[in-house]
Amino acid sequence: MKSNSLNNNSSPMKSTQDELTQYKLVVVGDGGVGKSALTIQYFQKMFVKDYDPTIEDSYMQHTQIDGQACVLDVLDTAGQEEFSAMREQYMRKGDGFLLVYSVIDYQSFESLTNFYKQILRVKDRDEYPMILVANKVDLESGRVVSQEEGLNLANNLRIPYLETSAKDPPINVDQSFEDLVRCIRAQPACYNDAERRRQRRICELEKKKKLKKCCIQ
Repeated sequence: MKSNSLNNNSSPMKSTQDELTQYKLVVVGDGGVGKSALTIQYFQKMFVKDYDPTIEDSYMQHTQIDGQACVLDVLDTAGQEEFSAMREQYMRKGDGFLLVYSVIDYQSFESLTNFYKQILRVKDRDEYPMILVANKVDLESGRVVSQEEGLNLANNLRIPYLETSAKDPPINVDQSFEDLVRCIRAQPACYNDAERRRQRRICELEKKKKLKKCCIQ
């Protein structure tokens, strides 16, 4: 698995790394739907048309969403069937999921219900932060999945719906990742794993500081 670390320095980060909430976002869907193109467009602000099929790529970035500093840790997953055994492993770690299909590939649209059900089963929850992402909407002439079908599925799954394109100029790429963070933040505190991890880190830091003071005395 490759790891890519980037910093978004558009505004100053006063918080330390340990004080920031880290959101583990996972991009899922069939192979060829544009998961890597969306992820690269968000992190590197460029459109990559041709690339090798992904096994797993990890990207990390400091940013601000709605004025709150945070760290995004995004996993761009494999969609190929031969890598399906890896799914449960990354589903356990994710705080939120982008369910991506291509509007020019009906099979990729039909596959997402299985991804959705598997995430809920792994998480042992009735609902979880997810967004249904209809990608490649720039290819309107080849579209086989209508907006109405996408909206109906999102309503049935009770999750938000966005139409995207990673091709320049991008459509709703930033919004898809940022809205997913908003979905995670909107959960009741008892279900927000990202915030609980931050609180544990802060508690551990406080314990280390107290121990250091005791040793000095």
